[in-house]
Amino acid sequence: MDDATTPKDSRMAFRHTALAAAAAALLLAAPLAHAQRAGDLIGRISVTQISPEVDSGDLSPPAFTGTKADIGSDTQPTAGITWMMTDHISVDLPLAAGFTHEITGDGAIAGVGKIGEVKALPITLLLQYRFMEPTATFRPYVGIGPTYAKFYDSRATAALSGLTGGSPSNPTTLEVESKWAVTAQLGMTFAFDDRWSVDAAVLKTSLKTRTTLSTGQTLDATLDPWSYSVGVAYKF
Repeated sequence: MDDATTPKDSRMAFRHTALAAAAAALLLAAPLAHAQRAGDLIGRISVTQISPEVDSGDLSPPAFTGTKADIGSDTQPTAGITWMMTDHISVDLPLAAGFTHEITGDGAIAGVGKIGEVKALPITLLLQYRFMEPTATFRPYVGIGPTYAKFYDSRATAALSGLTGGSPSNPTTLEVESKWAVTAQLGMTFAFDDRWSVDAAVLKTSLKTRTTLSTGQTLDATLDPWSYSVGVAYKF
C-alpha cells in the first residue's frame, strides 16, 4: 500500500472530481426540452467509489488487546437502470462487477499494514422521488432501499498469519459475512437534451458484518460505507 496516498486523500480527490463534473454540467445545461416521464427507461454508465466508514471492534482472544482492522476504499466503473413509474417516482437498479477492498491493521496492530483483502458486490434496489417538473433541466432526487452486501474471495496475508499463529504450511484464512442493509440516496440530474444527461449521487449504507478467521477468532465491525457516483445517462 502506497504510504504517500491515504484512503482519506483518495476519497477527497474523488469527491472533488464528482463535484467539478456536476458543476460543469450545471453550467453547460441549457433550458432544453428534457423529460423524465412515466414509462421512461434510463440507462447510465458511471464511475463509483465505495468508502467504508469503519468502526472496528477488537479481534477476539487470543489476540493483542485492541487488535482492530480498517477497510480501504475502491473505485470502479459501474452502470445502472432507472424506470420511471410516474413523473416523480422511479425505481433504480445500480449495477457493478464488484469492488476490492484492502483490509489493514488498526489499533494495536496499526503498523503491520495489509492483513487481507475482500471483494464486495453491493446489490441494491432503490425507490426514488424526483423533484421538479419532468421537463426541468435540473432534477434533484432522493432514494431509499435494501442492499445485500455480498462479500467473497477473502484473502489473508502472511502478516495476519504471523499475528495469529499461522504458518506457510497452515496459513490463517478469513471469511467476511454477507449481510442485508438499508441504503439512502441523494442525487441530481442535469439534462443536455431530451435524451442525454449527467447523473451524480451520494449513497449511505448502514452495514455491520463479522469477519471469522480459520483460528476461530472473530472481529465485528460497522462499515457504514459512503458511495459516490458520477456518470452519463441516456433515456431510451
